[in-house]
Amino acid sequence: MSSNIVLTVDVREGTGKGAARAARREDLVPGIVYGGKLDPVSVTLRGNEIRKALLGGHFLSNMIEIDHDGKRQTVIARDIQFHPVSDKAMHIDLYRVDENTKINVDVAVNFINEDACPALKRGGVLNIVRHDVELLCPAGSIPESVEADLTGLDIGDSLHISAIKLPKGVTPTITDRDFTVATLQGSRAVLTDAEEDEAVEAPEEPEAIRQKGDEE
Repeated sequence: MSSNIVLTVDVREGTGKGAARAARREDLVPGIVYGGKLDPVSVTLRGNEIRKALLGGHFLSNMIEIDHDGKRQTVIARDIQFHPVSDKAMHIDLYRVDENTKINVDVAVNFINEDACPALKRGGVLNIVRHDVELLCPAGSIPESVEADLTGLDIGDSLHISAIKLPKGVTPTITDRDFTVATLQGSRAVLTDAEEDEAVEAPEEPEAIRQKGDEE
């Protein structure tokens, strides 16, 4: 869905590192708009608009609009390069989309109903294999996250992607297997208690008594 973010863009005539550095000195962020039936276009975006959009938290997971001389186009941010020290946006790739364009996106996994998980009640540990999953989604309905239900899972159980309910029209990009998202494991304390119980229950072996022979 749209995040109501509108970014002003200008076509960037110069290319290369020199032109990019000049743009950044003016608080502009170099970028490229590509995809669809049109050719790629080098652009610059306003630094203050980019910072505001990033602070909103929806920049990478929703459709946004770019405005060039009053004409708007729907895009989605496919990649952002940040400065390693200042964390300022250095370059942005924008991909042209519409509501029904299918794109691959990484979506966060939220684990719910921990209080209804027998494994965790027994002191087990949730081992998260994937904090996010790559999904094929319509650009107009990218989910903020997906929910993984831990209800009823015990130590030794695994939670696979098939157990996660996905929105309509959304599918995993991995289709050749039912991949694991998380496992429930016993903690060291739980294993130690079990080992102690086995030791108590195990019968002691009788001590061997060596009888003296007649010659002795």
